[in-house]
Amino acid sequence: MNARARKSPPEARPRHVHAADLDGAGRLLLLGIEVLVDQVEVLHLKLLGRPLAPPGAGGVTGIVYRRVKSTIRITGHWIGRRRPGAGAPRHSTAQREAVLAALNGLFGDLLARTGNPLAIPMRLRIGGQPLATTAAALAALPDAGPKLLILVHGLCRCDLQWQRAGHDHGAALARDLGYTTLYLHYNSGRHISTNGRALALLLEELVGAWPRRVEEITLLTHSMGGLVARSACHYAEQAGYGWRAQLRHLVFLGTPHHGAPLERHGNWLTAVLGRSMITAPFARLGELRSAGITDLRHANLVDEDWRGRNRFDQDGTLPRALALPAGVRCYTVAGSTGRRAGDLRDRLLGDGLVPLDTALGRHADPARSLVFPASHQWTGFGIHHLDLLSRPEVYAQLRHWLGKRRRKDRDGIKAGR
Repeated sequence: MNARARKSPPEARPRHVHAADLDGAGRLLLLGIEVLVDQVEVLHLKLLGRPLAPPGAGGVTGIVYRRVKSTIRITGHWIGRRRPGAGAPRHSTAQREAVLAALNGLFGDLLARTGNPLAIPMRLRIGGQPLATTAAALAALPDAGPKLLILVHGLCRCDLQWQRAGHDHGAALARDLGYTTLYLHYNSGRHISTNGRALALLLEELVGAWPRRVEEITLLTHSMGGLVARSACHYAEQAGYGWRAQLRHLVFLGTPHHGAPLERHGNWLTAVLGRSMITAPFARLGELRSAGITDLRHANLVDEDWRGRNRFDQDGTLPRALALPAGVRCYTVAGSTGRRAGDLRDRLLGDGLVPLDTALGRHADPARSLVFPASHQWTGFGIHHLDLLSRPEVYAQLRHWLGKRRRKDRDGIKAGR
């Protein structure tokens, strides 16, 4: 058989762009244009001396804007119509997955709310391929062992991006410690508590359908993924899910346990823009950022932290304080762009995105501090936020923690002590 005959069919080849992507991108773009037109109209009315008039109520000017927005909506309706092949499954490239992950991180709640095909559904994947949590699908796995490792990515990231600089913590731990490794893929722009609740249910379905008795679950998380995991533990306890009793280890890599300064600064900037008659309409554009991003301001973990509130308010309200899950060995890794403990970059910048104190769970209010034993904390110097995914010294620490504890478990020490 010649090489041309052996080529895979077109539908089996990875593609950078799928037909549904064009629909989704067009709808998102038009929605953004409509918001921009709204803000331009508000500014126009203010300059005409009618600042209190609502959009569309500006006489001839209002008629013009209404027609423009009507055209945008008609165009969006036409773009959103299903076309032959638009919903057909296609293999994806890593580049496409990265772009989708970024879009979902930035606008994911909007994508989900409007039914945009770009919205990522929560699921477990292996090698970028979805894994159904059914008995039949799980029984077909060649290495369905009793010890599960679930990796939970962060904001604007996807499961494929655990592979960095030729290294994947999940694959390495499977090789060295015998885990069955699964990767969570989710829309990081939705509320953290929404994702936490969904993850709790997904893990319950997974354990219920697993082809053998699950002896141990370990969650390895990066950045926002750690907050989603903590939220999932909370909702699993509320619902009485069985998997929660099997959770032995919870590992955080660069998790902003007490919030991210970058979002706090961004929200302050939006508030400042909103104070001027000229710039206020454009502050609305900053409010297009996702619920997942605004949850990072103070690390909202439960629905009560955001429900019934304006998520852009500057009231300084702190979220409910949740302790680390009981009976679970929790470990935290912090990165520092500084070269040694105590230098300026170490104190102020942390890993470049997450300050050192918040990654280690420290807080000025002792009631909000997370209690990590000294032996369950590790700080790597000269390590940026994303370097936590690939640096060999980080992996060595993970292997030490998880390998050591597994040996002690075999020697009869109760998990959770």
